Amino acid sequence: MLKTTLRIGRRTGKKIAPEIYGQFSEHLGRCIYDGIYVGDDSDIPNVKGMRKDVVDALKEIGVPVLRWPGGCFADEYHWRDGIGDKADRRRMVNTNWGGVVEDNSFGTHEFMELCSQIGCEPYIALNLGSETVREASEWVEYMTAPAGSSVANERVANGQTEPWKVKYIGIGNENWGCGGSMDPEYYASEYKRYQQFCKDSGDNHLYKIACGPNAEDYHWTEELMKRINKWHAKAISLHYYTLPGDWEHKGSATKFNDKEYYITIKKALHIADIIDNHLEIMDKYDPEHDISLIVDEWGTWYDVEPGTNPGFLYQQNTIRDAIVAAASLNIFNARCDRISMANIAQTVNVLQAMVLTEGTDMVKTPTYYVFGMYKNHQGAELVESSIDEVMAGSDDVSVGAVSQSVSVKGDTVTISLANASINDDVEIKIEIPEDVLFTRPVEITMLTGEVHACNTFDNPENIVPEYMTDDWNGKERVVKLPAASVATVVCHVRK
Repeated sequence: MLKTTLRIGRRTGKKIAPEIYGQFSEHLGRCIYDGIYVGDDSDIPNVKGMRKDVVDALKEIGVPVLRWPGGCFADEYHWRDGIGDKADRRRMVNTNWGGVVEDNSFGTHEFMELCSQIGCEPYIALNLGSETVREASEWVEYMTAPAGSSVANERVANGQTEPWKVKYIGIGNENWGCGGSMDPEYYASEYKRYQQFCKDSGDNHLYKIACGPNAEDYHWTEELMKRINKWHAKAISLHYYTLPGDWEHKGSATKFNDKEYYITIKKALHIADIIDNHLEIMDKYDPEHDISLIVDEWGTWYDVEPGTNPGFLYQQNTIRDAIVAAASLNIFNARCDRISMANIAQTVNVLQAMVLTEGTDMVKTPTYYVFGMYKNHQGAELVESSIDEVMAGSDDVSVGAVSQSVSVKGDTVTISLANASINDDVEIKIEIPEDVLFTRPVEITMLTGEVHACNTFDNPENIVPEYMTDDWNGKERVVKLPAASVATVVCHVRK
């Protein structure tokens, strides 16, 4: 049994943006088709073509924002191919993901309908890699301008009379790679040109996001920040994936030894250093912090499940992924004054998914349950917290065993904890400020299991949270975390 102390301090005045709990959906494998969209003539229960079970699941965890249409797919996506009569829409080859034919039956109107059903903000990734400035400008106009112009009237003719509210616009995606193999200096010039012609319409004000670095590419951040300012961009993006191995041999989602497990956790935790290093560079050119950081692609990436299309990136999701999700969200929460959004990759059937689908069946993953357990942090105020470090590991790989987030909203204090140790339970003594009193009981949600455990279509509730209540006794409270677990403790402040 490991023992440590969590010390809870004062309110920070820093708000945890709900968008930190954002999602990412790309035209990749079975994320959109079969996963989200089945068409309104499908035997699978749907509302205007959207799978009802998937939408209901995403509503349940309070998805605040959804990024679309990619990813690398965005870099070859031409928005006019996805509007109008479905029978007349252009068919294209998805050259990035499996070489399958994309019929564009899911386009702008369908995506906006999906966001409406979920109740989330749309985040549109514009094509800077292979699209013209005019195309990008007119897509923004099509979505957000009132009727009157030819482009806006085209939207009306396609069934949407009123303009949509679209706040988040990413101008380019991975332009250092699949988005054009650009140098940062060239991209910065192109970005400034494209963003100039993406206009606000009426009371729709765009939150423009520039393509930021890949992982530890600090040179990209340096050169980009030299060339843009708050008049050009509200944020820059960061992409970072957690791989147990390398890009050639990433490792299995379900078959891994203790060392591979701890390597995965260590690499996931490394995002904290990466974020801090990029923020240090951003501070040099933006000392007032007018430009925020968005981690709009993150999560685990393993070898695909045996027998599946290697271009579809379908992988299982275990307790290991739940620990990665919890630890990552703790890192983002702690930096909520600088991180305005994060988008896990991806929502359905791809990489570290929330849900998996197979025909009429749907499975919620351990990662899904972590997002549900952390929902209280959305829009809450970060509370100071620190924890005495205890280590866990195997062979020559060691990690800090416990990570945490604490926030307050109204009279509700939410404490989220993750124990990354495979073998050791952790006893955590929670200390609170002298002048704070909690009512009783407290509500505890626990997600735990053997680290290789996952939910399958044959056993969809193998891993589910457990709910319990307990008293808070005095100024200290002891919480016991099982090995490989995530817990949320919800307390109510006595007024």
